[in-house]
Amino acid sequence: MHCRVVPPMAAYSGRIAYGHTMNRKIRVCISGAGVFGGHHAAKLAAHPRIEFVGIYDPEHPERAQALVDEYGGKAFETREDMIAAADALIVASPASVHYRQAIDALEHGLHVLVEKPLATRLEDAREMVAMAEKQGVILQVGHQERFVSHAIGLFDIPETPVSIQASRVAPFSPRGTDVSVTLDLMTHDLDLVNLLAGGEADEVTSDIRTGPSGGIDDARAEIRFPGGTRASIHASRVSSDRQRHMRIEYPSGVVEIDFFNRSLTNGTPFALNAGFADAPEAQDCLAAEVNAFVCAILDGGQVPVCGIAGAKALALALRVDKVA
Repeated sequence: MHCRVVPPMAAYSGRIAYGHTMNRKIRVCISGAGVFGGHHAAKLAAHPRIEFVGIYDPEHPERAQALVDEYGGKAFETREDMIAAADALIVASPASVHYRQAIDALEHGLHVLVEKPLATRLEDAREMVAMAEKQGVILQVGHQERFVSHAIGLFDIPETPVSIQASRVAPFSPRGTDVSVTLDLMTHDLDLVNLLAGGEADEVTSDIRTGPSGGIDDARAEIRFPGGTRASIHASRVSSDRQRHMRIEYPSGVVEIDFFNRSLTNGTPFALNAGFADAPEAQDCLAAEVNAFVCAILDGGQVPVCGIAGAKALALALRVDKVA
């Protein structure tokens, strides 16, 4: 099984393209009232093709109520009530509960957008993909760096990388520590590496270290792909600074991307968008992600990051963590 790379459905004229059948709306709810749940609520409430029906968060009902007070909808008391009220679900809860919340919605025929990682166990991710296919619904994964890379034009380079180096580090924060730094941060780069290198990694070696979270807070991985690409990736949430950088060596030259400062150096003969920071999909990745989800549901077509791609990123992350 595979899913092809498709555009994130964002316009390049300075605004997000909301699709054609503007008279149709889809009912969307959110599971999880934390930071990301709040960000999603704002995007859903602002989208002209969405009826935001509410939020479910049994652990933090007061946060759910505060968000619906601001953006509309209902603070659901049960998962069953939430599922009955919606056509689609956004899972913005801690990663450790992504599977349970998503699989219930998929079983009931809801389209589902899951923030990364798709799940914490590969068998769960595969079950989610299979359920979405069985029910004929969309399963999208929130790998937002895909939108920035698309705005750059990275996926249009007609060469396979010789090597990829990536670093994604930040100071410690308790947010996201229910999973390893590999599943929380490195997964962005693993998704891109999978896409750029192609194929399943032949060899993975890693150095993982525990930290204040009690789990893996620093990870370094060396990955070799069947086409010859070699990748060196570092992710840390115990760094003294913030950095999101990728260096890609192609046969014809080197591309360097600073995802944090939104800058690009292009040493290849291929045209890339040096002004990608001004592209709407790079300026607001979350809005582009939500819009791609809605347009795929209402207008048909594939999403930029399907469940299969999310499962592949998870599989590689688990190999880095030495649990698969």
